Amino acid sequence: MKKINKLIALLGFIIIASSCQNLEDYNKNDKNISDETLEIDFQHVGSKYQPIFENILRYDPAWVYQLQQNLNADVYAGYMTNPRPFVAGANNTTYALVSGWNNFIWSVPYENVMGNSKKISKLAAESYPTLNAVNLILRVEAMHRVSDVFGPIVYSNFGSIDNAGVYDSQQAVYTAFFTDLDTAVAALTADIDSQRFTAFDMAYGGDYHQWVKLANSLRLRLAIRISMADPSKAKAEGEKALAQPEGLLATPADDFLVHSSKPHPLSIIDNSWGDIRMNASMESILSGYGDGRMEAYFNPSDANGGAYKGVRGGLPLLPGYSDELAQKADYVGFSNMNDAVKTSNAQLMTAAEVHFLQAEAALRGWSGAGSAQAHYEMGITTSFAQHGVGGAAAYIADNTSVPANYVDPVNASNSINAMSTITIAWDNGATNEEKLERIITQKWIAMFPEGQEAWSEYRRTGYPKIFPVVSNQSGGIIDTNLQIRRIPFVDSELSTNTPGVANAVTLLGGADNGGTRLWWDTGNNF
Repeated sequence: MKKINKLIALLGFIIIASSCQNLEDYNKNDKNISDETLEIDFQHVGSKYQPIFENILRYDPAWVYQLQQNLNADVYAGYMTNPRPFVAGANNTTYALVSGWNNFIWSVPYENVMGNSKKISKLAAESYPTLNAVNLILRVEAMHRVSDVFGPIVYSNFGSIDNAGVYDSQQAVYTAFFTDLDTAVAALTADIDSQRFTAFDMAYGGDYHQWVKLANSLRLRLAIRISMADPSKAKAEGEKALAQPEGLLATPADDFLVHSSKPHPLSIIDNSWGDIRMNASMESILSGYGDGRMEAYFNPSDANGGAYKGVRGGLPLLPGYSDELAQKADYVGFSNMNDAVKTSNAQLMTAAEVHFLQAEAALRGWSGAGSAQAHYEMGITTSFAQHGVGGAAAYIADNTSVPANYVDPVNASNSINAMSTITIAWDNGATNEEKLERIITQKWIAMFPEGQEAWSEYRRTGYPKIFPVVSNQSGGIIDTNLQIRRIPFVDSELSTNTPGVANAVTLLGGADNGGTRLWWDTGNNF
């Protein structure tokens, strides 16, 4: 009997143990998917791409984009300006820099891009090199923009235990960008027809051929950027991009657009809030050239008899106005942006830009660049095609039209004569400086509305010649004619990474303010 009882007890224990195990399995939340399950379709890596794609430029909520880019680079580029003089006219646009606004230029990519990017590299660098390759290209795309605002940034030491918060000089970080692109291109070309990334790709549908083209084009952009700061490195990297067999972005079908389900933030900032309008520099150049893209970019102003009308950048709270909203009421009726610009696709790089990059590479004598004139004209043609505008051939042949004077119909004191007399048609007999002004002016038109890249190219070259701010409230720190060169390091870094910022200022080589030039901003073009 005792043996039977022991046997029954043992069987009972086994049943209870088994039941407990089954109960534990039953009570598991189906949403808590195991790492092993995630790895079957690469979701453990792939789930981290969406926040990277969506935070190179943050679309939602719209006010974050407004602070991340719109009230700095979009305005400094001469593309747009605000009809309302925020903070009684003492704001970014008048060089009274608002540190609380500018924190977002830093925090958005660091919190959403760099953190996820480092996780992907840790998970995929060895096991899934093509997945990591796309990650590296996205990282470079996002972070060169940050460096082009501040100068030195935390890049190679991001996430480091031993060197947390240690900044790279801008020269060092550009070298790291090129190294990351090397790694990416090598990995992708070794497995070019893999479809591993398809489910996570918000730009090219998983086509690695397109990602290599983008990497090559991005390399060429960065090489041109440093062409005066480090000519030998620039030439080597530029020629590497030009020689890579997969080629470069060449047609509008190649454009790097992040496809989002969210509305473009400019549709809210522009339409709903009325907080942004055409910049007077855009009106001067597009109207003077009779440029057909004007209608694709902007809407005519009913308040100005159906004409296209921009607003001068850097308007203070003008005399005679009781408050900001009263002044806004006089300018909000000026040209806003055409809805064709405000699509759900974030435009980060276009084939038109790449043709202009090749035109400048040819002007600098880089091997494989082809003809400066041919790429200049193809850049214009490609931009017209991108926006569905006709008349490119006649436009390219126009050797008489020049930027127009600007007239402010509300306040005559804001009127100003055009800054340039450069024409459109290519002139082989022109100086290299004149040829460069043509290239960059047309490149500036073609890159709209991507203000970050346009502002960077303006600082690097001085072209196109855009109007200075009406009111400079920097206290002499920023030269009105040279215009703003960078954004100071942000409050969040100053308070939490004080030694790192102190060293970054040393690497910057000048005062931590908006008047200090970045490393690649040499003040010379040849």
